[in-house]
Amino acid sequence: MTTLTASERRAEARRRYNANLAECPGHELLATLSDKWLTLVVSALADGPLRYAELSRVVAGATEKMLTQTLRTLERDGLITRTVTPSVPVRVDYALTDLGRELLPLQRAIKEWAETHIERVHQARAAYDRLDR
Repeated sequence: MTTLTASERRAEARRRYNANLAECPGHELLATLSDKWLTLVVSALADGPLRYAELSRVVAGATEKMLTQTLRTLERDGLITRTVTPSVPVRVDYALTDLGRELLPLQRAIKEWAETHIERVHQARAAYDRLDR
């Protein structure tokens, strides 16, 4: 086993935790989790399972294609389940998994932070836009 110097250990630690690297878990998931439609679908499912038509009404503005893509992404990432019940017509229900439910407090905290600080952000933007650059 090779012994590393302190400098080499620090460089290795920086390499492992560099958020700009593709292997970084935060980097890997942040783009997906910050998607507007994904956030709205997860919030819509917070109170329990919904059928596709119910979701499309709750998540107003999402096209059929966008809603379908979002549901597939959520299912692939293990955040929702899709349950098909054979009937006429076929019934399809979507529900949050335990992993999806763990995301809810984080989403709520970000929403609360945004609502608390949006005026300060607007003020900062206005001040920035007034600067002569």
